[in-house]
Amino acid sequence: MPVLVTNKVTKRYRMGEVSVTALDRVDFQVEKGEFVAIMGPSGSGKSTLLHLLGGLDGSSDGEVTLAGKPLSRLSDNEVTLVRRRNVGFIFQFYNLVPTLSAEENIALPLLIDGQKIEDHRRRIDELLNLVGLTERRHHKPDQMSGGQQQRVAVARALATDPAIILADEPTGNLDSKSGTAILDLLRHTCDDLGHTIVMVTHDARAASYADRVVFLQDGHIVHELHRTDNDRQHTMEAIIDVMRQLD
Repeated sequence: MPVLVTNKVTKRYRMGEVSVTALDRVDFQVEKGEFVAIMGPSGSGKSTLLHLLGGLDGSSDGEVTLAGKPLSRLSDNEVTLVRRRNVGFIFQFYNLVPTLSAEENIALPLLIDGQKIEDHRRRIDELLNLVGLTERRHHKPDQMSGGQQQRVAVARALATDPAIILADEPTGNLDSKSGTAILDLLRHTCDDLGHTIVMVTHDARAASYADRVVFLQDGHIVHELHRTDNDRQHTMEAIIDVMRQLD
């Protein structure tokens, strides 16, 4: 069973007297262990789709099924629980709590779910080691670089061992070296740990790390590109070609 499925998902917004369709009957699915990038011009519906996939917003029509749960059939509280236990989020600007240390930020999803840090000490240690921040465990965000803060955010997204990780421009606020480190880390979590990732990005280089790139335009999926080898340069050039056609 796919981790995530959308069936003819539509999202409309009211802007005064006008109804704007951000997504129009989108069919999309993500398999376990897959790394999918979503690309498209500004206003194509990328962020709207990501919000629907993570249960942060509801669709106007159609269905989003996350970890086997059809979200439209659930109450708001039930959607919150599904999201809390099945989705890890990574944001462009990290969204760390400034008063908490690295390990406390990583543990935050567990605390929100009513669990005790003491019961997950080994898990937190493993995540700190995974992202290379064992020596920074007691540092607060303002004591870390942007790349280190984003690595904390990656570890936090993995804390509950979610069914899927949703990443919104995860390298958009980083320099090239730090961005590459984050992309290598995400690729590693898929290849070696079996995690599933959907990433919105405007960066062809970032998208070249994915197994599949989905292109949106005017609320429709208009093209898909599958990576057939490990030649990221070739993949990046193919992505750029598609984006030029869409622009």
